[in-house]
Amino acid sequence: MMKRLAISMLAMAAAALTATASHANDLNGAGGTAIYPVLAKWSADYQKATGVAVNYQAIGSGGGIAQIKAKTVDFANSDKPLKPEELAQMHVAQFPAVIISITPVVNLPGIKPGEMTLDGATLADIYLGKITAWDDPAIKKLNPGVNLPHTKISTVHRSDGSGTTFNFTNYLSKVSPEWDKTVGDDVSVSWPNGVGGKGNAGVASYVQQIQGAIGYVEYAYVMENHLVYTKMVNKAGKTLNPTMEGFQAAAANADFTKVQDFYLILTNQPGDQSWPITAATYMLMRTDYPAAQNEPVLKFLDWCLKHGQEQAKALDYVPMPDPVVAQIEAFWHTTFKGDDGKPLWTAEMK
Repeated sequence: MMKRLAISMLAMAAAALTATASHANDLNGAGGTAIYPVLAKWSADYQKATGVAVNYQAIGSGGGIAQIKAKTVDFANSDKPLKPEELAQMHVAQFPAVIISITPVVNLPGIKPGEMTLDGATLADIYLGKITAWDDPAIKKLNPGVNLPHTKISTVHRSDGSGTTFNFTNYLSKVSPEWDKTVGDDVSVSWPNGVGGKGNAGVASYVQQIQGAIGYVEYAYVMENHLVYTKMVNKAGKTLNPTMEGFQAAAANADFTKVQDFYLILTNQPGDQSWPITAATYMLMRTDYPAAQNEPVLKFLDWCLKHGQEQAKALDYVPMPDPVVAQIEAFWHTTFKGDDGKPLWTAEMK
């Protein structure tokens, strides 16, 4: 299990991320909320080491994509990978930063973290509105011996464009033909029912407030907010708690050498230990920005990939292994050009 964030540390890191830039060399980014806990820690440590502040708006992956497209930020983040043709049209490059995990959370009297089990088909039927009470036979079958109350289910989802939503709905589409046909997967979908919260923090807050609620959040928010998480039955039929071992097992299937532009979706991976709702979260940078704008971003992200691994592990993110970091930096070398047309990222910059 991860080490819980100290409130004061998170507050300081958040201040560093949200403060208005006061120096010309400070960096501005926007995007997904799933990466926010570790990005906050990286930003605070990087500022201590270099004096460069990173001002990040955690507005959701959809917002990050919109801002990098509009050229209003130096970099963006998205939990939904963009297809190569989209990237080319936007003049944007993407590469993974860490592996995240998405976890169902509930608010039920008497139910403790990890006491309840769900599988993909049942989770889809809950969000479709086909299962409306917590003592439904489908849920009871998965939870013999658990005292499930006859409480109405209230579903909570993201109200903003969200990569967390993309991966959650992508998973539901893979395990439920009805979900795939009627709702599908994207950063925003037409939810059959429920209430929407802004960001992972908003979903966590609604789940805490509404008795009988169920939501989905990145695992760091589960631990930070002391939420009641559920176990999940994975593709191999194994019942798992959300753990670093399960996240790593799913991430082990991530072979970025076989895809273009790092485009890879990791939901519902095979393997006895694989947590079923796992994803890579991506950094987005424009390829048409001047060298003076892109170089400081590359230096920050290089620092995160090489010096931020312990912080990522402590918050139960799976950091990129060394071979993937080398692949990312080789990609930087061929993708980002200096004002003279030569590679911007060179061995001397590492």
